[in-house]
Amino acid sequence: MSGKVKMTQQTVTTSMNPSEGLDRPIRLTARDVTVHYGAKQALFGISIDIPDRAVTAFIGPSGCGKSTFLRCINRMNDTIEGARVGGTIRLDGQDIYAPDLDVVELRARVGMVFQKPNPFPKSIYDNVAYGPRIHGLARNKADLDEIVISSLRKAGLFEEVKDRLNEPGTGLSGGQQQRLCIARAIAVGPEVILMDEPCSALDPIATAIIEELIDELRENYTIVIVTHSMQQAARVSQRTAFFHLGNLIEQGKTEDIFTNPVNKQTQDYIMGRIG
Repeated sequence: MSGKVKMTQQTVTTSMNPSEGLDRPIRLTARDVTVHYGAKQALFGISIDIPDRAVTAFIGPSGCGKSTFLRCINRMNDTIEGARVGGTIRLDGQDIYAPDLDVVELRARVGMVFQKPNPFPKSIYDNVAYGPRIHGLARNKADLDEIVISSLRKAGLFEEVKDRLNEPGTGLSGGQQQRLCIARAIAVGPEVILMDEPCSALDPIATAIIEELIDELRENYTIVIVTHSMQQAARVSQRTAFFHLGNLIEQGKTEDIFTNPVNKQTQDYIMGRIG
């Protein structure tokens, strides 16, 4: 988390019932989540419910805590020295910070797509096959072929690469690389896909393709996306949560957040008065 923004606990005046307005089953539940990096507190008491088979967008200024919270959902903060996470996060009722939880298995259930496409220095095929191989998801080569092709199809990439599966994934365009990374995440059969500003390094055409893909993927996956673009959040998400200075200020249906926010801070951010 950037040190440029001082985070302090704020008084959140809006109704913060995490389940308010949810019309789908809840897949993820967070209660009173805090994050410290050494002596610095980055998140203050985040409580939110994330519905199944829908897109939830996290918006807010740079350094507001949205990516920090996203990384809590698959325990990526575990890799940061001095990071401490408090509160509870449950996936299908299971505490993901329980001492006996298998973090490798969790990260198979909760896939992640990063801001910058990061294909492995391997072939297109081997990029997608990597996860199924290490998790033992394929009994033989035919099974593995089926997983790779199915994942590439779901990521909307197969038709573009079907004749060059043995070529390096790093040779693809930026937008294709990002879809390859999505296919790689899908290949291990996740229930949740986290996306940390997945279009920020892409041109408008590639961004439109990824946004259309996100809309298709939500039919089968729970998706949480961090985006710096309010327009993107409005286009792709069904629910939106606004973060500011390490606090969750307001959450609700995307349409309500953008057209009738309850909290003045949310309104100020939507109108461009803070950011």
